[in-house]
Amino acid sequence: MPRDDAPPRVAPHDMVHLGRLLQLSDSTLPVGSFAFSNGLESALQTGVVTNPADLQQYVELMLRQAARMDGVAMLHAHRAAVAGDHGAILHADAELMCRRVGEEQQMMLARMGRKYAELVLKITPCPPLGLWLRDIKADATPGCFPVGQAIALAHLGADEVEAFVMHQYGVASMLLSAALRLMRIDHMDTQRILFAVQGRAQDDYLAVRDLTLEEMASFAPVFDVLVAHHTTTHVRLFMN
Repeated sequence: MPRDDAPPRVAPHDMVHLGRLLQLSDSTLPVGSFAFSNGLESALQTGVVTNPADLQQYVELMLRQAARMDGVAMLHAHRAAVAGDHGAILHADAELMCRRVGEEQQMMLARMGRKYAELVLKITPCPPLGLWLRDIKADATPGCFPVGQAIALAHLGADEVEAFVMHQYGVASMLLSAALRLMRIDHMDTQRILFAVQGRAQDDYLAVRDLTLEEMASFAPVFDVLVAHHTTTHVRLFMN
């Protein structure tokens, strides 16, 4: 029993912040990620991925690529959102889209970006995100998903490290969710892989945090070939 003279217990404000970050990083967030495999479908069809060990290597490759492309754009967009610089947000958005190879990859970024903005605006006011969504509808900006994440998370008080980790977690969970539908693997293995690959988040952040938008690039020729392969496949479950 608490003493009568004991100070009242007050929950720290961070609890609300943490709960909302968990909600927005949930793998079931309805932004359309279920429709995309990020090249995994073609990787399985061509034999690049055949077992859980291959899958883990593939997820790590995608995380490295995401950090050096989407992650860089996200960090710049987050800093621009914190500074209230809408023009810089649009610049990061355009720079990311023009570096994405393949129509399907561009479609993934744009569809998920718009869905994410619409979702967040349904659950909480976010004027900077509303302005960005208006520009998307006016074809003034492509609407890349990592940029939308950056705007919303900055508005909710997440720092850039939290935003980066949430983005990278989303990439990994998207791939592993697709793996469950595409190959013989169970939830135990996918969770083991997810736990393992998150160990690289800090190194990836430190490797890209000081890169400029002009330095944003990724050399992953195998992935580019898989993306091209997927566009010509007659039987497929995912959009990419």
